[in-house]
Amino acid sequence: MPSRSRLLTAAVGLLASLLVSVAAYVYFDTLLLFLFLPFVPFLFRGGDEHDEPPVRTCPACGYRTRATDHEYCPRDGTRLE
Repeated sequence: MPSRSRLLTAAVGLLASLLVSVAAYVYFDTLLLFLFLPFVPFLFRGGDEHDEPPVRTCPACGYRTRATDHEYCPRDGTRLE
């Protein structure tokens, strides 16, 4: 599930691109820009390097972590899933 800040950023980017599309339509008097400008935020979208690692859980005690260096639960030594 995307975080609220990413969702808000996407919504603001889409709204801004639509406003630019309307302004371009008024200035250039062509409807073709509506086909391209709303997709501009997708062109500058970063890769997955900023995504958080998945949550891994201990099946025995419920310990949860996102740390990539933890392979085993620090409480009971069970391998994380």
